[in-house]
Parts: sequence; structure tokens; C-alpha cells
Amino acid sequence: MPHATQTQPPFHLAFPVHDIAAARRFYGGLLGCPEGRSAPEWVDFNFYGHQIVAHLAPGECGPRAAPSATSTVDDHQVPVRHFGAVLDMPQWQELAKTLQAAGVPFIIEPHIRFQGEVGEQATMFLLDPSGNALEFKAFADMSSLFAK
Repeated sequence: MPHATQTQPPFHLAFPVHDIAAARRFYGGLLGCPEGRSAPEWVDFNFYGHQIVAHLAPGECGPRAAPSATSTVDDHQVPVRHFGAVLDMPQWQELAKTLQAAGVPFIIEPHIRFQGEVGEQATMFLLDPSGNALEFKAFADMSSLFAK
């Protein structure tokens, strides 16, 4: 899976996981994120040009999609705590196919939201093995990313 070339500084995100090997299988294997540095308690991944770090912290893990932790967006209950990436449309479509073929359960199935409106976008939500919510989205017209 191709990873974005940065035109702006990459962000850094650290998050808890219950199992480093499961994080490697999910982020490195399924999502295709190249692995960077690691230690027994953490591992870096190149997440579409950004640095994410999975830290072994089982007590901090769990689903973030409980009803009290969601917000209604376009008739869907979106997990408030989530992270992800904005991909180009072909990348998003390929990732959706990969996740569906792997049988990954979705919180919100791949679909187009805000159809016909400013900010129309493809989106999907899922949980990693430690219960961290992720969103992947794409815009047919990337210039609408911050459009009102």
C-alpha cells in the first residue's frame, strides 16, 4: 500500500494496545504500514507518512464506540475518539476491498456521506484489535477537505 509523501510536517500519535504482536499484524500486515523503531513495549509505524506508536498498555485498551462516546453524523453514530487518514479515492477503495476481503468488522461500513453536498466524502470506521477506533476517508475533490 503506498504511503503519502509529506508536504506538511507529519503528526505523531501514541496510543495503547493490548498486544504488540497483534498491533504488528493489524497495522503492519493488514494496513501495510511499514514498521519503524521498536522495543518490547512499543512499535512505530509509518501511517501514510505520519508516525504512530503502539504502546503496550492493556489497561488503557477497550472499545471507544460505546453509545456515550459517539456523535451523530449523517445518521451514523461516529466514535468520538478515533484517528485515521485521508486517502486519495483509489487508495480508499483499495483499502476498503482489502478490509472487506479480510472479514474485518466495521463500526460504519464503507460508504459515501454528505452526498451531493460540500465535503462529500467516502468514509469507513473500524476498530483495531485493541479497540482503538479508526476512520479512513477520501474526497473525490481533495480541495473540499476543509470546505464549508
